[in-house]
Amino acid sequence: MAVAFESVPIVDFAHLSDPKHHPNELSKLKEAIFTVGFFYLTNTGLEDLLQHTHERLPDLFDLPTDVKEGCNMINSPSFLGYTRLGAETTASRQDLREQFDFGTPGMGEWNPNDPFWQRLEGSNQYPDTPGAQDLVETYIARIDDLAQKFVHSVAECLSLPPNTFDAFKGNMSRLKFVNRPRILKGLVPIRTAGLFTFLSQDDTGGLQVLNKNGDWIDVPPIKGSLVVNIQQGFEAITGGICAATTHRVIAPTSQTRYSIPYFLAVRLDLTLSELQESAAHIVHRVPVSDDRKKRAVDVPSEFLSPLYSCFGEAHLKNRILSHPDVGQRWYPALFTKYSTQTLK
Repeated sequence: MAVAFESVPIVDFAHLSDPKHHPNELSKLKEAIFTVGFFYLTNTGLEDLLQHTHERLPDLFDLPTDVKEGCNMINSPSFLGYTRLGAETTASRQDLREQFDFGTPGMGEWNPNDPFWQRLEGSNQYPDTPGAQDLVETYIARIDDLAQKFVHSVAECLSLPPNTFDAFKGNMSRLKFVNRPRILKGLVPIRTAGLFTFLSQDDTGGLQVLNKNGDWIDVPPIKGSLVVNIQQGFEAITGGICAATTHRVIAPTSQTRYSIPYFLAVRLDLTLSELQESAAHIVHRVPVSDDRKKRAVDVPSEFLSPLYSCFGEAHLKNRILSHPDVGQRWYPALFTKYSTQTLK
């Protein structure tokens, strides 16, 4: 029986590409994925980028209201842009944070002949202030390069070919700049969609992950690191062997908390049958106990529900309910449908 983790492990990204340290670091990565699903990634080479971006965040959120509202998410059927404090819903509860959402640049325009969920991929809205677009696009380009290399290491540590998960990657990953002000209210526990999240947090703290004993374990900031967590898409692809870890943020009471999560995308057209087939292949290849394989058959996730035609529809449903104002403007019929739907 697996022992519940009591601290979050550290994986050295530089060691993953160093022949001297590669085997040992792959072993640590495998343990982090199987046992915790949440871990620090250090020595990424992005330390200066992370620091520079965090230094810019207070000024972005201090922009005049009319400038921020000029790129409000309500204008975007792709759910990209600015969200004012309290306008987002998490697990059916108001989420007291302010944020900017961006996607991988260069997405094509949606047309009526495309699947309706394809509209999730679209053009960014940037706040009208010098340097904002360059800041976002530089961050996305550099962290996406790291993410692609990281996913290859994940496949290796699971005794799979490095390119195993390439076929599941989506076109548009998402970046958030998040401002959580001083309040006396916590965040409900969540799990996130996609492959992996790469989170840069400031020095405020408050992030916690849930272990198998039901204990909340602190994830204190480590300067220059990224916190990586498995998302529900990767959990589904691996048939539940690599589980998405439930996490939450304890709202700050003494200072504003800034964070920068990057969500590596899953293919929007990925279907349930493809997931089931891939899970069977991966479960067969990954060296885990028979007991673990037996338990990796029915992951409770909306992304494995027959209610949805593909991952894109499941993800769109999630966005519509998280941003009801945007959902009602661009997808009124789907908003009504999803608002009354019970996950099977």
